[in-house]
Amino acid sequence: MEAVSEQKPRSRRKRMTGRERREQLLDIGRELFAERGFDGTSIEEIAGRAGVSKPVVYEHFGGKEGIYAIVVDREMQQLLGMVSASLIDDHARDKLERAALALLRYVEENSQGFRILARDSHAASGTGSFASLISDIASQVEHILAEEFKERGYDPKLAPMYAQSLVGMVALTGQWWLEVRKPKREVVAAHLVNLAWNGLSSLEPKPQLQTTGRKRKAE
Repeated sequence: MEAVSEQKPRSRRKRMTGRERREQLLDIGRELFAERGFDGTSIEEIAGRAGVSKPVVYEHFGGKEGIYAIVVDREMQQLLGMVSASLIDDHARDKLERAALALLRYVEENSQGFRILARDSHAASGTGSFASLISDIASQVEHILAEEFKERGYDPKLAPMYAQSLVGMVALTGQWWLEVRKPKREVVAAHLVNLAWNGLSSLEPKPQLQTTGRKRKAE
């Protein structure tokens, strides 16, 4: 008499809820956008990696543009939130240090997101460009510089321009550091603040270009 072999029931893969599927597609889209950019990413590849058909993606987001807009908006909000949370100290230099560290920490911990933002957001995002993100962060730094300028006798109306310069310097350094990852972020932040703070502490009230002055004397 032959022994009857026991057949184990096939394990069924748990079906994702609508919310879980949506988050899965966003994670896959984020990865691909960071790797290839908006134009280099296709709905077919997003659907393929998720193991679903294209209509499922369209059902959740209406297309690639929908996924991209949400991904970019989330990254912008996270970065802005981290920088905003860092500007809580009383001393201006401490605020600059914390802000520089916050941006570099975002670069280090969210490299995919920073790659997406630094590519300059595609028009499909509907949330603006990397330049507009820098402006948003700079606007939070303006009042810090304006207060310092008043105390030091500088024109506070120039604070927005200096804020753009400082934040732009940190952001561009972050793009460079994203690829090299050396030295450590604390060291990078220290050097950024060294350049920014010591430059600010020795500002001339009415700076002039040296080359222009020499030309006038020669004439």
